[in-house]
Amino acid sequence: MSAVMPAEWEHHAGTWVAWPHQKADWPGKFEPVPWVWCEIIRHLARGERVRVVVPEAKADQVKQTLLRAGADLSVIDLIPAPTDRVWLRDSGAATVWQGDGSRSLVNWRFNGWAKYPNCKRDAHMGEVMAQFTGLPMVAPKHGGKRVVLEGGAIDVDGAGTLLTTEECLLSEVQERNPGMSRVDYEQVLGAQIGIRKVLWLNCGIAGDDTHGHVDDLARFVGHGRVVCVEEPNSADPNHLPLRENLERLASMTDADGHRLDVVRLPMPQPLFFDGQRLPASYANFYIANHAVLVPTFNDSADRLAMGILADLFPGREVVGIHAVDLVWGLGTIHCLTQQEAGMRSG
Repeated sequence: MSAVMPAEWEHHAGTWVAWPHQKADWPGKFEPVPWVWCEIIRHLARGERVRVVVPEAKADQVKQTLLRAGADLSVIDLIPAPTDRVWLRDSGAATVWQGDGSRSLVNWRFNGWAKYPNCKRDAHMGEVMAQFTGLPMVAPKHGGKRVVLEGGAIDVDGAGTLLTTEECLLSEVQERNPGMSRVDYEQVLGAQIGIRKVLWLNCGIAGDDTHGHVDDLARFVGHGRVVCVEEPNSADPNHLPLRENLERLASMTDADGHRLDVVRLPMPQPLFFDGQRLPASYANFYIANHAVLVPTFNDSADRLAMGILADLFPGREVVGIHAVDLVWGLGTIHCLTQQEAGMRSG
């Protein structure tokens, strides 16, 4: 049996995050951002270990900040390593289960979303994770070159099915892996993380500067069940693309041939800062061991989105995390977390 990437709802050995320090990512809004991290870490630490990557010179300061916020330091590991940004979903390595039950890491190449040249430190996050955990690691290649892929570009059900978008992996502007075709991606994903079927959606949401990451759009919430955001306002640029994605999902089946149960999530009202549309989406939630952390936006749809997710995860507490300041950095909760899967049970 080849390696398999488990679903996010499988048991975690811990969650990885990186401490925010790049003020340029939140121009004029950085001051509240570390406290948002504290809130996320505090909630995660109630159900699993939290691995916090911190610049070495800031370790004591971060420790004191977490203490002030009431976080349980006994389950928090402060790991000194330099970073450029905080989006470990994209720069960190993914945990996979091997056929013998052991764990290993898959370290895709990170190139700053083919947009930001200051990504060299973040490109080494996989090595940081491997050194800390002691897990073996592979760096996938195709045609002799390392494959570029961010964690936010894919979502898996742990049983061989994967969600992604054509905009992210196949469009001419994506500049991740020039020349790689749909079939090439499917072969690499099959060999590296056990994918038997790729579900290709069209494009992502307005304001997303990653060229269509699926974790702002559609997510597996169980075997055969997907949540997907929708925008009923026909004047909103998200309306038609999201409707097309919903139509595609309605006709799709998973790797075992079962038709998908598609649950619709609302979108918040459009958020702008300094004239820029921000990628605010309830689909950017994170499934922790004991809870589901959901970005909220001071929006009337906050309660509706959390209620839908609470029905889908009856065994987990659904926790809203205020993300109006956070999303100015062009990402929210799922973007900044990377699960370290625990040992395979059974």
